[in-house]
Amino acid sequence: MPHEELPSLQRPRYGSIVDDERLSAEEMDERRRQNIAYEYLCHLEEAKRWMEVCLVEELPPTTELEEGLRNGVYLAKLAKFFAPKMVSEKKIYDVEQTRYKKSGLHFRHTDNTVQWLRAMESIGLPKIFYPETTDVYDRKNIPRMIYCIHALSLYLFKLGIAPQIQDLLGKVDFTEEEISNMRKELEKYGIQMPSFSKIGGILANELSVDEAALHAAVIAINEAIEKGMAEQTIITLRNPNAVLTLVNENLAQEYQKELWEAKKGKEENARLKNNCISEEERDAYEELLTQAEIQGTINKVNRLAAVDHINAVVREGNPENTLLALKKPEAQLPAVYPFAAAMYQTELFNLQKQNSMNYLVHEELLIAVEMLSAVALLNQALESNDLVSVQNQLRSPKIGFNDLDETHVERYANELLSIKLETLSQGQESLSWNEIQNCIDMVNIQIQEENERIVAVGYINEAIDEGNPVKTLEGLMLPTAKIKDVDPDPEYAQHYQDVLYDAKSQKLVDAASASKILWLDEIQHAVYEANTHRDKARQCVTLVIDVNQCLEKENTSDILSVLKSSVCNTNDILPECADRYYDALAKKKEQKSASVSTEGSWLKFTLQEKYDHYYNVDSKETSWVTPESCLLKESWLMGKEIEEIIKEVTADYIREKMWSASEDLLLRFEATSSGPLLRKEYEARKSFLYEQEEHVVKLQAFWKGHKQRTAYIDRRQTFIDHIPTIVKIQSWFRMITARKNYLSRLQYFRDHKNEIVKIQSLLRANKARDDYKTLVGSENPPLTVIRKFVHLLDQSDLDFQEELEVARLRGEVVTKIRGNQQLEKDLNLMDIKIGLLVKNRITLEDVISHRTKLNKKKGGEILNNTDNQGIKSLSKERRKTLETYQQLFYLLQTNPLYLAKLIFQMPQNKSTKFMDTVIFTLYNYASNQREEYLLLKLFKTALEEEIKSKVDQVQDIITGNPTVIKMVVSFNRGARGQNTLRQLLAPVVREIIDDKSLVINTSPVDVYKAWVNQLETQTGEASNLPYDVTTEQALTYPEVKNKLEASNENLRRVTDKVLNSIISSLDLLPYGLRYIAKVLKNSIHEKFPDATEDELFKIVGNLLYYRYMNPAIVAPDGFDIIDMTGGGQINSDQRRNLGSVAKVLQHAASNKLFEGENEHLSSMNNYLSETYQKFRKYFKEACDVPEPEEKFNMDKYTDVVTVSKPVIYISIEEIISTHSLLLEHQDAIAPEKPDLLNELLELLGEVPHVESFLGEGAIDPNDPNKANTLNQLSKTEISLSLTSKYDLRDGEAIDGQSLMIKTKKLIIDVIRNQPGNTLTEILETPATTQQETDHATDMESRAIKDSKTPEEMKHSQSMVEDAQLPLEQKKRRIQRNLRTLEQSGHVSSNNKYQDILNEIAKDIRNQRIYRNLRKAELVKLQQTLEALNEKAAFYEEQINYYDTYIKTCLDNLKIKNCRRSIKLDGKGEPKGARRAKPVKYTAAKLHEKGVLLGIDDLQTNQFKNVTFDIISTEDVGIFDVKSKFLGVEMEKVQLNIQDLLEMQYEGVAVMKMFDKVKVNVNLLIYLLNKKFYGK
Repeated sequence: MPHEELPSLQRPRYGSIVDDERLSAEEMDERRRQNIAYEYLCHLEEAKRWMEVCLVEELPPTTELEEGLRNGVYLAKLAKFFAPKMVSEKKIYDVEQTRYKKSGLHFRHTDNTVQWLRAMESIGLPKIFYPETTDVYDRKNIPRMIYCIHALSLYLFKLGIAPQIQDLLGKVDFTEEEISNMRKELEKYGIQMPSFSKIGGILANELSVDEAALHAAVIAINEAIEKGMAEQTIITLRNPNAVLTLVNENLAQEYQKELWEAKKGKEENARLKNNCISEEERDAYEELLTQAEIQGTINKVNRLAAVDHINAVVREGNPENTLLALKKPEAQLPAVYPFAAAMYQTELFNLQKQNSMNYLVHEELLIAVEMLSAVALLNQALESNDLVSVQNQLRSPKIGFNDLDETHVERYANELLSIKLETLSQGQESLSWNEIQNCIDMVNIQIQEENERIVAVGYINEAIDEGNPVKTLEGLMLPTAKIKDVDPDPEYAQHYQDVLYDAKSQKLVDAASASKILWLDEIQHAVYEANTHRDKARQCVTLVIDVNQCLEKENTSDILSVLKSSVCNTNDILPECADRYYDALAKKKEQKSASVSTEGSWLKFTLQEKYDHYYNVDSKETSWVTPESCLLKESWLMGKEIEEIIKEVTADYIREKMWSASEDLLLRFEATSSGPLLRKEYEARKSFLYEQEEHVVKLQAFWKGHKQRTAYIDRRQTFIDHIPTIVKIQSWFRMITARKNYLSRLQYFRDHKNEIVKIQSLLRANKARDDYKTLVGSENPPLTVIRKFVHLLDQSDLDFQEELEVARLRGEVVTKIRGNQQLEKDLNLMDIKIGLLVKNRITLEDVISHRTKLNKKKGGEILNNTDNQGIKSLSKERRKTLETYQQLFYLLQTNPLYLAKLIFQMPQNKSTKFMDTVIFTLYNYASNQREEYLLLKLFKTALEEEIKSKVDQVQDIITGNPTVIKMVVSFNRGARGQNTLRQLLAPVVREIIDDKSLVINTSPVDVYKAWVNQLETQTGEASNLPYDVTTEQALTYPEVKNKLEASNENLRRVTDKVLNSIISSLDLLPYGLRYIAKVLKNSIHEKFPDATEDELFKIVGNLLYYRYMNPAIVAPDGFDIIDMTGGGQINSDQRRNLGSVAKVLQHAASNKLFEGENEHLSSMNNYLSETYQKFRKYFKEACDVPEPEEKFNMDKYTDVVTVSKPVIYISIEEIISTHSLLLEHQDAIAPEKPDLLNELLELLGEVPHVESFLGEGAIDPNDPNKANTLNQLSKTEISLSLTSKYDLRDGEAIDGQSLMIKTKKLIIDVIRNQPGNTLTEILETPATTQQETDHATDMESRAIKDSKTPEEMKHSQSMVEDAQLPLEQKKRRIQRNLRTLEQSGHVSSNNKYQDILNEIAKDIRNQRIYRNLRKAELVKLQQTLEALNEKAAFYEEQINYYDTYIKTCLDNLKIKNCRRSIKLDGKGEPKGARRAKPVKYTAAKLHEKGVLLGIDDLQTNQFKNVTFDIISTEDVGIFDVKSKFLGVEMEKVQLNIQDLLEMQYEGVAVMKMFDKVKVNVNLLIYLLNKKFYGK
């Protein structure tokens, strides 16, 4: 690495002769080359350092700089530095050079160099300096680029944009190795090194007129300086061409002096530098002052004069003059503020006085003004009470405060605001810098004290946690803690510890407390509380000692004074009760003394029921912990006992005297603690007696009542003595009354017999209705209700017939869908082949061959081979494998997670095919409710997985092509959703197509051209209007504007019709599509919670409109929206009309306005906004759908309740393909080893071939068409009855769910024949003989019905055996099963097994719903099959149309006598047919015709020497092409006309023959047609 020496050291240039040694010519030449390399390295270092200053970025080392500049990134950044309007960082390719570091140069790196060149051109650098792009990128002339950078640096310096580049020649060192390597690199370039010293002169010569004038003005200034005349110098400085600012005539002498010294210094430097440079290599500006240097000197003189002036006015003491002096631009000081003029004057004056010279230099003024301005702004922010602005000003580095901690800046600001308010109240306008610094110091001291208090708090909490009372007391006594009223006596340390510990414990259990330590206020509160306990304890000790000593001494006269001196409320002590107090206390003490055997000297006081305080009567010792050998003085009365006795005595006395007390005495009573309550009791009783005066009379009547009661008792005794007689009389009377009422009621019923029958039927209906409501609505329906409806679970003959019909129709629908899909593919291929035939792109025999194949499919030849074959039709050996496949497909069908993972494991092209061929087949194209429910669960799972793993932004759903969205749209456009699209769009689309007068053309250019054509057609003369115009030009014609406005009006009208049709038909939208839209919206919102509702509805609109409806509007014929007869098609005008409507709806659905290229449609933007609001409401309502479980009434028992097992129709090839894919991605789909899928795949083993799948003997091994036969057999469809691997079967383990199902069936059999209120009651009650007989009869009837049931609808053998058990055995089995289920948590005996009854009720409800759904499905399947048959008929009509066309072609072929015959039967040409003659062309002729475009390595004038022979072969459409050069045969190639036509069809315009001859494909086909087919 180079290093720069100190400027004072003058070292010789590299290679100079520093001694008397003489060199040879070769050595001098070598030294010269070394010199050149060294100088170039110095120029590289100069460029590097200059660019680093400009870019503020480190560049690669000097020896690596050339390579580092090749990608143009640093050059583009340099362009951004001096021309930011031309180059932005976004325009720089690979700005971080990540691509360059990873894979080297890329062709786009040249864009960076081009931007650098354009930027230099924009600022006017002469192009004579510019390098070529290849000089940089291909490293052809890097010195030229470095030369340009030097010229650019000088040019930018003269413009005042960049600093001057340094002169480092002879000032930096390089190693011998570095110089030698650079010399070798320069020799590789093979160029002459540019003269860096001539840059200034060349630049001056290349300047524009204005720049030349500047150059001349600068030269004149230098000449005037040289003359030394200040008057002449000032004249040249004021020359406008010199572009100098702030020139002051009064400073002419100073300018002259400074400029002369600067010029002399520059001349001296140039003289030292140019000793070894010839005169012609020198730059004029090496000795002359540049414009920038002159301006710099002027600024320096002005600055010194301005500083002198400022010092003078500061001394004068006038703030306004000082402010004006500071504001002068010549002073080059920061901005000052008028409102702080007084502060500037005062502070600067003080600084001036502090200076020993009484003078402030510029640097001192710069720092002082900068700080004072910052203080002024801070004062202004304080005056406006703007806390945020104050904080920002405090953070400013210009203000220069000491010890300012930015973490406390908010506290500084608050303190300053309060100080500012205080100073304002004292008449001081602003705070000085020192005052603000003092405030900051004060806040820092406060913060330090707070931190010390926090440390003290931590110490106290630590002591509390340790349980060390002494340490706790020490912490409380810490000066930094500032805890008040702490008693230093160590005897209170323990109580402080206890109170603080309790406070902290309460805080720890307080969930609302954010902190778990005690803070200062809480510690202080605890100290206050402990001090209160101390005072309370002292008071209690005094009371107990005084009272007990008084009692022991029997001083009755002292008791009153003792009590008054010790109790809290002296009013509680009544002098009148002194004797009573003494007597009561003495009595209580005597009782306590009698029960005490041992007596101690300690008294124990409990404060707040948790703090114990001990006092020794003898030693006067106190303690807050239990003393050792503590023996209590139990004969003494304690404080609580004394207070209770005093309270009781006082209350008794007050009650006694209350009724006779005077008013004064009552007031004294009320002053006691219990006085108010007793007074209230007295007043209440007194009031009661006055109010109840009238009831006294009633009390007097009591005696009379007593006498009557005595008489009543005597009469009652008489009745008791004669009970038999009384009962006999009463029974006869009751009998007569009841018989009379009965006969009367019976006669009434006979008279109203018809009405009674109606009432009874109504009541029975109401009861049945209430029972059904209970069954449906009650959470726990009773057994009696369930028993009434259990017959609904029976399967009737109609149920079986409907199930069979549904299965048959479902199979037909699936087969028809697959057949129609195949027919559609073949018809599309037939379209292409006939199109190729029309353009002679294939031979007629290919079309005929495909026609034959199509007719076979139409006639059922191929489909007959793919008739559905059940698993019993295969070999017995393969039966077990197929059963495993049935279990595998059941698992895939019911667990969507497997298929969802599998879809994302495959490439997109394969996943689409997998969806079309396997998944839709697995779900029978959602032909019934169950399979549609399961398919929707798959879509939901896959969509959530895709959004979770693949969507990084909300817009990815719109801009990308999500696999699941594509699957959903594809499915809903199929047979299931096609009817919806037809109903939704067919009427309005047909109306648009049939409207012949409707013209919608929104392209101004197309409208213009149509108008010009119309003019020429009407006039018959060529129009003078130009044909090719731009959009803007077309819109200048009023006729075009009028036609566009009419089109826009038509467009709005037609779009409204389509929109209304869509919005009004929301119910027609497939439920599955609406549900997936809801899932899509919720999933996106869950992943991106910040997404707006508009963004979510745009995504919904993208699915519902853009992906589902929009293509059907644009191409209704392609999506079978409208019926098109064979050969019919939509014309271009109709297509354009539909496309315009679709475009408007698309913009409206995405809330996108017409802008940019569609600016001419901006008049419709308001319409778009209104339409979007309608769409938004539509999308919101579309997402409002129930969950599939609610929609399809599905649950975990659905497959058990249904009569028939699910069946799918799938080909052997699809089974094998699915098996292969599952094995391939097994680790990703089922990573857990015990997964059920892994178990099934392990049972299946390796993927079988078709032959091994069918078993031995299925195919004749000697069959020559074995491969063909295998291919046909692989497409054979078989029906799989899907079952779970863990269905209830003989000998299989019964899990909880299966046992629940089995138990439910047994309970249903039992409750049919045995009634009861609860299931427990039925199971515990033995069955009667009649009940057993009825049960046996029912089971026989069921067996007969089961024998007629189709095989696939029969129950498992274990269930059949259970059904044959007697009633009692069934009940015992039910009890065993219920115990097992209770252990597994399925049922509970606590609620009498209500859970299993609820499941039976649910089955009854579901059975009814299922029957209704089955009927609806039958109708839907019939409609679907009818639509599929119509579609098949349409395809047959197209086939007939194609047949007619091909027959016509054949008839025409027979009539014409073509040159060549076509092999119709594949047996070759008829005998005697003539072959076309060979065709010979020279290359020049073919080049002239445009067929031949060029031959590699051969000039055009030599094409006449090359000939081509084109010969038709025996095979139709095959040609041999031979090439000859000067008559010598060179190569031969074979052309196939069909290959050429295929290339033309695919848009290939040019091909190569012989690997070197380029030919035009279109013209070659034309030549072959013309020469060999007469076309």
